[in-house]
Amino acid sequence: MMNRVVVTGLGVLSPIGHGLQAFESGLREGRSGIRFRPELAALGFRCQVAGVPEGIEELREQYFDPVTLLGMDRYTMIGCIAGLDCWKDAGFSIRPEPEVDWDTSVVFGSALGALETAGKVLIPAMDAGQVRRLGSFIPERLMWSSASARLGGLVGTGGQVTSNSSACSTGTEAIANGYWMIREGRSTRVLAGGCEGDSPYLWAGFDAMRVLCRSFNQAPDRASRPMSASASGFVPAAGAGAVMLESLESALARGARIYAEVAGAAVNCGGQRNGGTMTFGNPEGVRRCIRAAIADADIGAEDVDLISGHLTSTAGDTFEVNNWRCALQLAAERFPLLNSPKSLFGHALGAAGAIESVAAILQLHRGFVHPSLNCDDLHPELAWCSGSIVRECLEKRLNVVAKASFGFGDVNACVLFRKFVG
Repeated sequence: MMNRVVVTGLGVLSPIGHGLQAFESGLREGRSGIRFRPELAALGFRCQVAGVPEGIEELREQYFDPVTLLGMDRYTMIGCIAGLDCWKDAGFSIRPEPEVDWDTSVVFGSALGALETAGKVLIPAMDAGQVRRLGSFIPERLMWSSASARLGGLVGTGGQVTSNSSACSTGTEAIANGYWMIREGRSTRVLAGGCEGDSPYLWAGFDAMRVLCRSFNQAPDRASRPMSASASGFVPAAGAGAVMLESLESALARGARIYAEVAGAAVNCGGQRNGGTMTFGNPEGVRRCIRAAIADADIGAEDVDLISGHLTSTAGDTFEVNNWRCALQLAAERFPLLNSPKSLFGHALGAAGAIESVAAILQLHRGFVHPSLNCDDLHPELAWCSGSIVRECLEKRLNVVAKASFGFGDVNACVLFRKFVG
C-alpha cells in the first residue's frame, strides 16, 4: 500500500516577499515585485526589468556565518534561506553535531546554477593565469548539487540528498520526485524545492534570444503580461521555494500542522516531436502529463478548482491554456479558475515551480485565489475562458489546485495539491 503524502512546511524568498506572511500578502494584494534594474541597462540588455527579492544582503548575514558564505554562490544562498525557513516552519530545529536525521531527504534543484561564480570569479581568474588564487571554496560554489548538499549539511539529513535540473520545470519536478520517494516508502520526509540566483549572467542568453520583455522598461509593474494580447516576453526573476513533504503517518505521529495533501503528480517529455522542439512543447506531451497527474490523484477533470498556470507572458500562453482545455475536456463554463503567479513576480526559471507551488498551497490552505495582473487586454484566442481568469483576489474554498510547469527540452511536470481531510 502506498503512503499518503502531505505538506507540513513551507519556505519562500520571492520578489513579492520573504516569508509566508509577506508572500501571502503580496499574493492577495496582487502586488508586483518587478522593478527596474539599472545594471541591466548598463550592460546593454534590451530587457531592463526583473523580479528580485529585496534585502538579500541583509538576510545572508542573518542566516550564515562568513566561512559558510565563502562556499555559496548566490543561488545556493537564496535556496538555503527558503529551505531553512521551511525546515523551521515544519517544526524542526537544527540537529547538533553529530546527530543525523536518517529519515529525511533533500531534493532541491536549479536550472542554471552557479553562473554568477563562473562569470565573476572562475573564468576571469583562469584567463588571467591566476588559478592558484581561486581558493579552495570554488568547487563548493560551482557544483550543481551545491544547494541540496548545503541544505543537507545545515539541517543534518541522512537520506538521499540530490539536485535536479529540468529547465523551467525543475521546481515542480523536485516536488514530484519527493512525493514519489515518500509514497514508495524510500523516505519519511523530503525537503523539496528549487532556487535561482539574480545574476545577469543567468539572463543574458534569454535577452539575446529576444524572449525577454523589452517594451515596459519604464513601467516595470506592467511588464509581465501573461495571457495578454500585448505580452512581449517574460520577465526574468530570482528566488526560491521550499516544501516539506512528509508521510501522513509521520505527520500525525508528531502532531504536525498539515497544509495540504499531494494528491498526484506526473512528469514526462514530448520527445521534441509533433511540433515539440528544444524551446516549444509537443502538445500531446503536455496533455498526457496533465491527464496522468489527474489519473494518479484518482479524481476527475471536473474536480480541479484552480490551475496555477506556467503562463510566462510569451506566445506559448495561448497554447498552454488550450492544452489544458484539450486535456480536461470541459466546457468553457465548467473550466477551472485560472491565474498566473508570474504576472506578479516574473519567471524564476528553475525556482519558478517551487515558488508557485508554495503559492498554490497557501491558496488552498487559506481559501483564496490571487489575481493575475496585466491581462485586461486578453489575447483574443483566450476569450473563451475569460470568465475563469481571476483578476481580483477571491475568497474561496478550494479542494484541488493544479500546479504545472513546462520547460526547455520539451519537459513537463504537474502536481495536484488537495485540501487535507483526515
